[in-house]
Formats: sequence, C-alpha cells, structure tokens
Amino acid sequence: MTVRVTPFNKILIANRGEIALRVMRTARGMGYPTVAVYSSADSSAPHVCAADQAMYIGGALPAESYLRIDAIIAAAKKSGADAVHPGYGFLAENADFARACRGAGLVFIGPSAEAIDAMGDKAGAKRLMLGAGVPCIPGYEGDDQNDARLVTEAGRIGFPLMIKARAGGGGRGMRYVEASSQFLGLLQSARSEAQNAFGDTAMILERAVKNARHIEIQVFADRYGNAIHLGERDCSIQRRHQKLIEESPSPSVTPRLRERMGEVAVNAVKAIKYEGAGTLEFLLDESGEFYFMEMNTRLQVEHPVTEAITGLDLVAMQLRIAAGEALLLAQQDVVFNGHAIEVRLCAEDANQSFMPQSGIIARWRAPESLRAEHALACGIEIAPYYDSMIAKIISHGASREAARRKLINELSGTVVLGVTTNQAFLARCLAHPAFVQGDATTTFVSENLDALLWIDADFEARATAIAALLLQVTNRSRNHPGCENKLVHRFAIPMRLEFNGDARNVTLKASGLGHFAVTVIDRSFDCELVDIQGDTARFVCDGVTDRAIFHRNENHLDFQFMGQSFTVDDKSLVAAICAEKKLGDGKVRAAMNGRVVAIQAATGDMVGAGQPMIVVEAMKMEHIHRAPFAGKVAAIQVVVGDQVAARCVIAEVNAPVS
Repeated sequence: MTVRVTPFNKILIANRGEIALRVMRTARGMGYPTVAVYSSADSSAPHVCAADQAMYIGGALPAESYLRIDAIIAAAKKSGADAVHPGYGFLAENADFARACRGAGLVFIGPSAEAIDAMGDKAGAKRLMLGAGVPCIPGYEGDDQNDARLVTEAGRIGFPLMIKARAGGGGRGMRYVEASSQFLGLLQSARSEAQNAFGDTAMILERAVKNARHIEIQVFADRYGNAIHLGERDCSIQRRHQKLIEESPSPSVTPRLRERMGEVAVNAVKAIKYEGAGTLEFLLDESGEFYFMEMNTRLQVEHPVTEAITGLDLVAMQLRIAAGEALLLAQQDVVFNGHAIEVRLCAEDANQSFMPQSGIIARWRAPESLRAEHALACGIEIAPYYDSMIAKIISHGASREAARRKLINELSGTVVLGVTTNQAFLARCLAHPAFVQGDATTTFVSENLDALLWIDADFEARATAIAALLLQVTNRSRNHPGCENKLVHRFAIPMRLEFNGDARNVTLKASGLGHFAVTVIDRSFDCELVDIQGDTARFVCDGVTDRAIFHRNENHLDFQFMGQSFTVDDKSLVAAICAEKKLGDGKVRAAMNGRVVAIQAATGDMVGAGQPMIVVEAMKMEHIHRAPFAGKVAAIQVVVGDQVAARCVIAEVNAPVS
C-alpha cells in the first residue's frame, strides 16, 4: 500500500452555529488552530468568538456569504488556513466547492468532488447503486422532464408516490402525492422550491413505501480501499420530510438485518471509491425489506448518537482520513454500547404548521447532565436566514428506555425563552405510546398530530393564572412583591392578556401580600407568590408549590412552566380594539420574517378565497400567503427578493361590493 498523505496545519470551518463549534472542539483537541467565517448577521455569534481567527465573508443571506465559494477560498488564503471543513448544509455537498478547494491547494475535509457529483444527483446515484447491487425503490429517474412524460411515469408507478428534487436534500423539493388529481399541482410546487433551493427543477419519482422506517447507515472509507460501517440510525420521526428525533440502534433492526444493511452500504462505498464520512439512507418496509433513497456525502446532523454508542469521535476520523491516514479500526473492532437518542430543538411553532420563528433569545439554559450541541446564549438573535434548528440534545443510556426517560426529564428542564420552539412537542413525541413501544414510522407525526399538539385546557388555564400573577407582582416589585404598598387592595383587578396569541380576560383579587384569587374564564385558582430569585419565581397554585422561569420586558412576558413555554402580552391598559368586519380588513400579513420568493397575483386581479398570492421563504421552509376572501387585489406591496418582517402587510384585497 502506497501511503499518500495530505497534511494540513490550520482548518477553516465553512459553516456556522453549533456544527462550527462542534468541529472546532475536536480540531482544537487535535492541535489544529481554527478559522471561522461569518456573515453580517453573525458578527458576534458564538462560533466567531470561539475560533482562533474569524473572517467576514458577506451579507446576511446565505447567497451573500456562506454560499460564496470565492469568499470562503479567499478567507482561507488570507488567514493561512490550508484545510476546509464544510460542516453540513450550505456547501457541504457542493462538488464545485470541493473542486475549488482542491484547485486552490486546500485540503477539503470530505469526499472528492467526483464522489459528491456522483451521489449528489439522485437519479445518477440511484443508477450507480443499482449497478452495485443495492436495492432501490422503483421509480423514474429519466432526463425527460416534460409534464406529459412525468404524468405517464407517475401512472406507471402508481399512487401514492413521492416527487423528489433530483439535486435535493433536507426535504426540499419533496412532495407526497396521494392521487393523480394532485400530481401536477404538487409537481409545480416541488419544482418552484427546488429552483429556489438548488437552482435545478429536475425531479425523480418514486413509489411511496407505506408505514416505512427511515434507516441510515453511517460509513467511513479511506483512500486505500478500506471501509467500515458504524451501525444504523433510525430517523423516522419527521415533519415536512425533515428529521426531528434520531436514535441508535433502531428498535426495528435486528442484528442480522444490521449486518445485511451494513454490508450493502460498505460494498456501495467501495464500488465508488469513496473517501471520508458518508451516510446511506434507506426505507425499511413492514416486511423487513430495505430500499436505497440517497447518500449524504458529509457528516450528518445526528452523528452524536453514533458517537455515543461507539465511543468514537467522527470528526476526528474525518480529519485523520483527510490527512491521508488509513482507518484505525476494522469492522470487527466496532463495538456498540447502549442506546442513544437525539432531539433537534428548532425555532418553530408546531401549532402553526411548524412555521419557523426568529427573534432574540431572552433566556437560555442547557440541560445539566446531557450532551447539548448549540450556539446559544442570552441576547443571541435567531435570524430568519438560516436553518430553524438551534440546538441538539443527546441522551445515552444502558437501554432505550433509560435514554428516553433521561431525555424527557432533561428536555423539560432546558430553558429557552424569547423565541417559540418545538421543545414541548418533542417531549410529547418521546412520551407517545407509539414511540415508547418503538413502533413509530415516518408517518408518526402526521398520524398523531392532534395528540402531539393537544394541551389540556385546565393546564392552560392554570398557566394563564400564573402569567397574571407574575405580571401583577412584577409590576409592584420584582424582588419584594408588595413591599412598597402596605395596604392590600381588596377590590378585583381586571386584566386583558394576549396568551400565546389568544385574548384572555383574567381577574385577580388580592387576599394578602403576594396572594391572589385568580379567575380565568370559569376557573378560579388560589395563587401565592413565595419568592423570586433572579429569573425564577416560586409560587403555590391551588396548594401545589411549583416554579417558573420567566423574562419580562415592559408589558411582554415569556415564561416556562412544567416544560411548556408561553408568551404573554399585557393588554390591560390598551384601548379595546373594535371587532373587524366579518370578512376582516383584507390585509395579507407576513406570517414570519423571511424573503419573498414568488408573487402569484398582481394588482387588479380577481382572486378567490384561499388563492395563493405570495410565497415567503424562511429557514428552509416556504409559506404560501393566500387571499383572505374572494375579491380584487388592491395592492401588492413587495417584490421578489424583498426581506419582510413578521406581521407586516405584504398585500391587500378588497371585498366585492354587494
């Protein structure tokens, strides 16, 4: 064996957030200085502060910064970095970037540009895998992208089926089609999203595998022909075809099946002379048969669960392979220990179709005894330009049940205020009987959505009473409630609250210092504040002593109680707003901070109720803004490319004159 080394001395990390910090941690431990790159939105971000050097590369939008190959290569040259780690997302699977690094004399910590090219095209990758003997889902991968041809192929495959962007990943440009009548509309939608995300509208079609598990195999290969697998990860808990919870090992994979899938994956990477870390993704059907979907030519978001059960540092393995070292272990040396589960904490509102959220983190407290990968701190802005995932929390235990219980407990104690997240939704997923029993498939979220979103009305009323108590006592004195007013008012105090977006009328009646009878709708609670220490309030509500973490800014209150976060605005002193006309005011408001990517109506057009008008993209998700009622478009107040703030008016519709 001829050893071909490519040593390097300083690593530029072409990414941001938690993955940049993750790579820095291992690089520093191995003696490598690191260079961060940052956009105008990230000038004071944790990954910038943590690096040995940092280089500004452009504006807030990814296309102006993290997707600029020229700026990143220039930053590497100027900083003296001689290697580049792409992380995941952005340019991690961009063959042109790998090629540019090689052309600039930089070591790209990942596979070759040729391997990325081969596996980045889903149609080409599928053909390669079929040639290597890997089972694939029946479908259509042809170059003829004419609507008529795709309709014909869809009929041949049968429904339900999946439309997938040929250049895609991360759920972008992917649509599930139940019936032929939906096909053309969803095809157009997938093409639009794929064009915006990848600059390529080509699609492939695949038969939908019902009640499937999403299983991926982690592989590593070196430049000398050695390859191993590190077992499987079960990524079946998803929304919008994007993963939320991952675990290893999978509760549905037997040792024999693991051996079969691992052998297939290793043979596949050997066949394409792959080098570095990679993941082959499969669908596992009810009968135990598995089918190749795609290969990710990079480190995965969920790699920590594999690290937990193998005891290996996957980033360190990447660095060694990139430097020209051979794999240090053979397949028989890989040992699996216990069970690991990871949840993705995302800035999104599960109750609003998982709509991405942005804003300022008012309070952040990581779990005390679990691994947490994040780039968060109080005062950090969650910008609308990047992925909605803001942290990963990983639990490892001797058994699946031990890991699950520990994760639920620590997730409940994790504090994030100021931005709506999926924290409580994740806890409900982990506690759901289907997950507990290991029976969850890729349809788990859609099939159980109502149960996963349901909040007990009594609990919500209790939380409203606690919010009123906190607002009232912090109005008087945060540290010593009631101390400046020795006379306790015995009359009722009416309050009007906007609680998680809903109007609530609340009445408080004082019966002692810090002690109130609180009425919410038809419920009455006996509440007493015990003390406030910093951001933690301890109180008694109907005889039960509990605590809440809170942050108050003027009349706005964010607080977390029993693992659930709430946002409250005190509207008590705001003049009541008259009810709008039955049809509403006709104003179409942006549902989130984001960028306008499509306008589907023009001033003067007649539109029907619910007709698509404007598409806004934020955090890898497109949101269609529709006409509030049938009428005439009075104004379109944005153009494609505009950045819009949540709740700003982007269009107006006039109701027809009766």
